[in-house]
Amino acid sequence: MLATTYRRPRTMRIEHVAEPRIEHPNDAIVRVTRTCICGSDIHIYNGLVPDTRVGSIIGHEFCGVVEEVGPSVQNLKVGDRVLVPFNIFCGSCYFCQKELYGNCHNVNSQASAMGGFYGYTHTAGGYDGGQAEYVRVLFADVGPYVIPDDIHVEDAVLLTDAFPTGYQAAEMGSIREGDTVVVFGAGPVGLFAAKSSWFFGAGRVIVVDCEDYRLEFARKFAHAETVNFREVDDMATHLKKMTDWLGADVCIDAVGCDASGSVFHSFTGKIAMIQAGSPIALHWAINSVRKGGRISIVGVYGPTFNMIPIGNAVNKGLTLRMNQASVKRHLPRLIEHIRAGHISPREVITHRIPLEDVADAYEIFVNKRDQCIKPVLIPPTARDAA
Repeated sequence: MLATTYRRPRTMRIEHVAEPRIEHPNDAIVRVTRTCICGSDIHIYNGLVPDTRVGSIIGHEFCGVVEEVGPSVQNLKVGDRVLVPFNIFCGSCYFCQKELYGNCHNVNSQASAMGGFYGYTHTAGGYDGGQAEYVRVLFADVGPYVIPDDIHVEDAVLLTDAFPTGYQAAEMGSIREGDTVVVFGAGPVGLFAAKSSWFFGAGRVIVVDCEDYRLEFARKFAHAETVNFREVDDMATHLKKMTDWLGADVCIDAVGCDASGSVFHSFTGKIAMIQAGSPIALHWAINSVRKGGRISIVGVYGPTFNMIPIGNAVNKGLTLRMNQASVKRHLPRLIEHIRAGHISPREVITHRIPLEDVADAYEIFVNKRDQCIKPVLIPPTARDAA
């Protein structure tokens, strides 16, 4: 089969590899119909995840059709359309019982701080990913979610990570009626966080980014006010001025370690590699939220040192919440929003690209060419079936 493999920093390659097979009675094999490139994949692409092994199959956002099930699988059958949450989880451990599926205790022997993810290097368990024609899906009785007949496949693929992550970002902000919410980052997750903030009762939503086309998209898709940080001398002061000098009630960091805006942080994070990426968006969040405010973090940071102004957070009495999205917990509610017409997730898809052209897809996405917001890859097996 064809699959996207990591070769070295800034090089992803499509290769022929062996098709996955059932290795455990509760496995399933899924033929991929849609798969996405996520902003988190860019961290791998840029060499910011040092334990990425040559030949690793990348990708954690995918949906497809069940081709084969293991002998103990009871909840799926061949032919089912399924979306597969990016979290791999057992469904029975202490954390899964609390619906903290991104923190499953039984799927990742490589790290104590995070669960297992598809296609995200050995930091997340070393599991093969979904930018491929077929995927071995673990814990098939608890992970995959059968796609309702009235849900479009391209809405479904965005329910595997981007939309639930943005939604959980808003949820973790504990947004109250009338709150002002600032979202740092106008990528897909930031756009979904901004849109979801209205669902929780926000009275005002502001999105910060540096790309004019993404800010224009945020105004149309999320009905948000926007700020281009390259046009602002001091972000915290600017946002306080916009909020009667109090600061926002809630700030959401949907950027993580790829943030721009500070030469010093970019150098120490991306070039010198002495901290886990640039924390400039988190600086802005801590310094521009009001006293007693809330900060929600879904941007991806590495596990090592970051120069974060924790003293400011303490002195301001802030609440900080963060986690990987527990995708499956949110799916029933998010499907309700789609059915009610509150949101059409597939509106963020700007590029539909054959899987065979994955190297071009990464180059377009990374360099924000052709006003790219979200690229979706379509495997040849999906095109043949259509």
